[in-house]
Order: sequence, then structure tokens, then C-alpha cells
Amino acid sequence: MIRLMDKILAWSVHIFTASGLLSAFMAIIAIDNEDWRACFLWLFLCFVIDSLDGSLARKFRVKEVLPYMDGKNIDYIIDFSTYAVIPAFFFYKAEMVAPEHMYLSLAIMLLSAALYYGKVGMVEDEQYFVGFPVLWNFVVFFQFFICQNQPILNFISVIFFGILHFVPLKFAYPSMTKKYFWSHVLFSVLGLIGALLVLYYYPIRNKGFEIMAIVGAVYFSGFAVFDTFRK
Repeated sequence: MIRLMDKILAWSVHIFTASGLLSAFMAIIAIDNEDWRACFLWLFLCFVIDSLDGSLARKFRVKEVLPYMDGKNIDYIIDFSTYAVIPAFFFYKAEMVAPEHMYLSLAIMLLSAALYYGKVGMVEDEQYFVGFPVLWNFVVFFQFFICQNQPILNFISVIFFGILHFVPLKFAYPSMTKKYFWSHVLFSVLGLIGALLVLYYYPIRNKGFEIMAIVGAVYFSGFAVFDTFRK
């Protein structure tokens, strides 16, 4: 029997998911004001919401309680905004490549992301992303805050990650994967804390915090190669 409280909790999860769009809009305002640090703090909040809402949905049996609502559809709308469109807008406003490379870079970012979302089996067994997932917010973060916005390096990396969407490497879905779960969680937390501290102290650079963020990224990249060929 579904109680009133069950429905309230289920609706609360959907509202929590949808709140990511509010944070995303604040990120757009920050970009318009050229407040690069604030933009990524808002995007970090979007990422936290996106990381938690699935677990909350399972805990409160959202599909069972509200079968006429599909949280994944809400999630996809917000994800494409926060992981592709807003990072591309940041990339444009921050002038992260030479003018002659700008529109090609934006086309690669947005078209590759849209095509990736259209792939059947984008997520395998709810444990792996097949191909590099749409994480242009992380790519742009490393380009701007870690690599200090090198135009030619930015252009090359956009091409690289655009192609990597369609290379069948298996990138772990940290909150869902069963094998190596605690290892994934540890390196996720390490990388995210490092990235958050880089943002918090920006524009002051701290190599220790940057290394923490890099270690997290290298772990998941290396693990994708290891796990793909191990299978």
C-alpha cells in the first residue's frame, strides 16, 4: 500500500533532481558575469545533486510510488545542460581557443555529446559508460584551472575527447559499479575534494590540490583501459 508520506518523499526526490536546473542557471549567470570560479562551484553543486538523486530514488521507491513520472527524463535534460551546453558556453566566453578554432571546437563538443546521448547501450548493465561519458564540465575544468587555459592544448584535447566518446572503453559508473566499488569511491572523493579546493582558492594555485584532482582523473582513465581489456 502506497501511503501519502511515500508520495511526498517520491515527489521530493523529483524536485531535488529538478533543482539541478536552478543551479545550472546560476552557472550561466556566473559565466555571463565572467565569474569563472562561481560558475564551476554551481556546476559542482549540479554534480552533487546528480550523484545523489539516483540513490534517493531507489531508497524511496520512486518508480513504484510515482509510475507516471520518469526521473531519468528529468535527469537527461539537466545533464545535457550541465555536462555539455554550459561547459561549451564557458569555453566560448573564456576564449579558450584561438578564434579560428572556436566554432569547430564548440561543434565537436556539442555534436559529439548529442550523438553520445543517442547511443543505445550508453550505459552497460548500469555499471559502465561505454565510451568516454559526456563530462565536458570536467574537461573544461582541467583545461582552465589545472592546465591554465593553453589554447592549442585546449583545441587538441577537445578533438581527443570528442573522438573518445565513440571508442568502446568502459568507464566505471562509480555509484553503481559493484566490483572495485570502494576503490572507485575513494578516488572519486579524492579527486572531487582536490577539484573543490582548487576552485575555493582560485586564483591562488596549490600544486597539492591540483595533484589530488589529477590523480582522480588518471585513476578512472587508467581503470577504463584496464577494465576494458581485462574483459
